Amino acid sequence: MNQISYEECLERMYGLGRFGIKLGLDTISEILTNLDSPEKSFKSIHIAGTNGKGSIASYIAEILKAAGFKVGLYTSPHLVRFNERFVINGIEVADDEMVQAYLAVNQADTAERKATFFELATAMAFYLFDRHGVEWAVIETGMGGRLDATNILSPELSVISNLSIEHTEYLGTTLEEIAMEKGGIIKHSTPAVTGVTQQNALKVLTSIARDKLAPLYLLDTDFHTDQEPDTNRFTYAGIERTIPGVETRLPGRHQLNNAAIAIAAVELLFPSPKNTPPVLPDQIILEGIFNTRWPGRLETVMESPLVVIDGAHNLGAAVNLARYLKENLSHNKLTLVLGILDDKDFISMLQHFVPLAHRIIFTRADNTRSIDPQILAQTARNIFTGEIRVIDKVGDAVAYAISTTSARDSICIAGSLYVAGEARNKIFSDILC
Repeated sequence: MNQISYEECLERMYGLGRFGIKLGLDTISEILTNLDSPEKSFKSIHIAGTNGKGSIASYIAEILKAAGFKVGLYTSPHLVRFNERFVINGIEVADDEMVQAYLAVNQADTAERKATFFELATAMAFYLFDRHGVEWAVIETGMGGRLDATNILSPELSVISNLSIEHTEYLGTTLEEIAMEKGGIIKHSTPAVTGVTQQNALKVLTSIARDKLAPLYLLDTDFHTDQEPDTNRFTYAGIERTIPGVETRLPGRHQLNNAAIAIAAVELLFPSPKNTPPVLPDQIILEGIFNTRWPGRLETVMESPLVVIDGAHNLGAAVNLARYLKENLSHNKLTLVLGILDDKDFISMLQHFVPLAHRIIFTRADNTRSIDPQILAQTARNIFTGEIRVIDKVGDAVAYAISTTSARDSICIAGSLYVAGEARNKIFSDILC
């Protein structure tokens, strides 16, 4: 294979149309067959859902790593560097290996319909995990589940984090339709865990699991958390065991549920016979949860002024972020830096964000799907009487916000993972360097 540079590799992949979406399994199946089925060389956990997929995946990966396994983690999108999607035992795959994986996968792309960006990336992940001798791979879906490229897997366990209305042009316009798509990752006689709470969606998932003879374990039914007051510590009351003193360093109450889902998944992966010590000791689980990091999600990147970055990119995430801001940052003046993509319910998102702000700076990520910030500003003026400013580039908006905010006040940058990534890059490469 002719060698190319890392930069050329990314240019070729992005040239496919980074956001081109073609659901189906035929193309990815042919690529993997041509690569001698690397996805069969490791055990996997498959995760779908609307929000929390990445956090749950990271929790599980850290627990398995703490247990001594070689663990691959595949998530999307990335914040700053493409390689963030491909992590083995906490370390991103190197640039030269990314190039080799791309060349191998591109050569194997012989189907009538050529692979999309995400299909190539998924095949690259499986190829890389195989080459590195990964024992367990934690795999996050890109969109939906049933026809997502990652659903070529035969996992040991499936996880569906939660559900809300999203990507309606691909997944359907009702929770029942979306549950049907996400539930498509449930496999025959393979256990599944879910944090879904809506009864109409649960009914769909329960039906899918029953038809596939797959045991389905529910948050707040089969396992739950008891939070310690004013902390991120909780007792996990689980399927087989109770674990007190679980602590996550990821902020937000929703992270307790994400951590609990991850622990339930691990319980099911490593069941212990009755009246015997657990196969995976509690201390391993405690260590894995505590060591988990997930950048760009309620991440504090500066202390003076306080700057929090959150990729809150849809209505469900906006609700979680608004609750966190109300509970933790209501004591001082808050500047919001917001940019949202055009396939989101931005009006509802703004209704949650805007009342919490002292001022708002609207911006847009370097992304063709970004909403014109002038449209966001015009919408916000109907419900907000404070200062509104439009600064087109994320880096400029972040720099202005920091330079004009007093040390005792705070800034939250949110609305899109792409905004979060650009903001994070600006702060760490220019402002804090």
